[in-house]
Amino acid sequence: MSAAPAEPVAPAASAGGGLDALLVCLQLTDSAFPSGFYTLSHGLEGYAQAKAVTPDTMPELLADLLRHSVGPSDATALALAHRAARDGDWERLAEIDQRLHATKLNRELRLAATRTGRQLLDIARESVGGEPLERYAVLVADKRAPGCQAVAAGVAYASAGVPAEQAVTSDLFAFCTSFVGAALRLRLTDHRRAQVVLRALAPVIEETVRAALVRQLEDLGGCVPVADAMSGRHERAEARLFAS
Repeated sequence: MSAAPAEPVAPAASAGGGLDALLVCLQLTDSAFPSGFYTLSHGLEGYAQAKAVTPDTMPELLADLLRHSVGPSDATALALAHRAARDGDWERLAEIDQRLHATKLNRELRLAATRTGRQLLDIARESVGGEPLERYAVLVADKRAPGCQAVAAGVAYASAGVPAEQAVTSDLFAFCTSFVGAALRLRLTDHRRAQVVLRALAPVIEETVRAALVRQLEDLGGCVPVADAMSGRHERAEARLFAS
C-alpha cells in the first residue's frame, strides 16, 4: 500500500509575515539594491581628508554618529514615516519628510538624501508595491515631500508589512555596513576587522533603535556640528571618491 502524498508546507510568511518581512529587509538593505546608498561615505571621507579619523578611532566615530546624528534624524524619521504610512496619514508623512530635509544643513547632504530616497521609492514601487508607496510617490511628484531616503525606506517597510522595530534596525545596520565599507575603501580598516566592528556595534544599534521608536516629530534632528563641518569640507574638495 503506497503512502499518501505529503501535504505541501505553507510558507512561513503565512504564519504572521515573519519570514517575508525578513526577506524584504534583506532586499532593501542589500548592497546590490540600486538606490545609490552604498556610494556614500556618510561623512567619513570628509573626516579622512581632514585627517580627523584613524583606524583606531573610526569605530568610535561611527558609534557617535549613530547616537547623535543618524539616530535622532534618519532613524527617527524612518520610525515616524513608518507609523504615518501605516495609519494612512499622508499630511503627516509629508511633514516628516520636510522636517528631515530641513535638518540636512548643506547641499551635499540634502542631495544624497533625496537622490537615494527617490531611487529607493521608484524601485520599491515596482518590487514591493502597495498603496503607501503610491501615495508617497504622489507627494514627492507634487513637491509636497522632498523624498528623503529614510522616509522612503519607512514607507517601503510599512507597505511590505515589516514591523517598525525591524525596519529601523535593518536600516541602521545598512548604514553601518555602508560606513564600514567606505572605511575599507579609504583604508581605515580591513575586511576582518570590519566584521569585528560591525558585531561590536550591536548594543549601540539596539540603543539607537529603542530611542528612535519613542521620539516624536518635535524631537527629530541630530546635533553633530563637526560632522556638518566635515561634510561642508568634502563638498568643496577638488577630488572625491564618494558622493557624500
